[in-house]
Amino acid sequence: MDLTVVAYVIYLLISVGLTVWVARTLSRNGRIFIADVLQGNEKLADAVNHLLVVGFYLVNLGFVTLYLRAAQAVEDARGLFEALSVKIGVVLLVLGFMHLANVYVLNKIRRRGIMEREHTPPVAPQGWTTPAGA
Repeated sequence: MDLTVVAYVIYLLISVGLTVWVARTLSRNGRIFIADVLQGNEKLADAVNHLLVVGFYLVNLGFVTLYLRAAQAVEDARGLFEALSVKIGVVLLVLGFMHLANVYVLNKIRRRGIMEREHTPPVAPQGWTTPAGA
């Protein structure tokens, strides 16, 4: 069997496995953060969390498949490890970037919600009268 094909198979197995693991971890642990961003709306938090996971899979698995092609044929075991290290390293960087981008956007939404709550009075003024003689 050609070592380039072996590199492809190993790359796909590791990259898809990492993508699934990261997506599940972020989904499970990020749910609380999303619920806080959405001011405790659990149903909406679950829906947004699911949509984020689907988008995460689409972007990352799309990148993994587009990045599959090797620039050169793999000739020996050293070339196999070098090709895999570059490809898996780039996939890990993309996964990390996607995570940071999601957290950044959700944090911006969260901060906007906190600012809106601070500007809204908790109870509307009641029984307000003008001072006598004014």
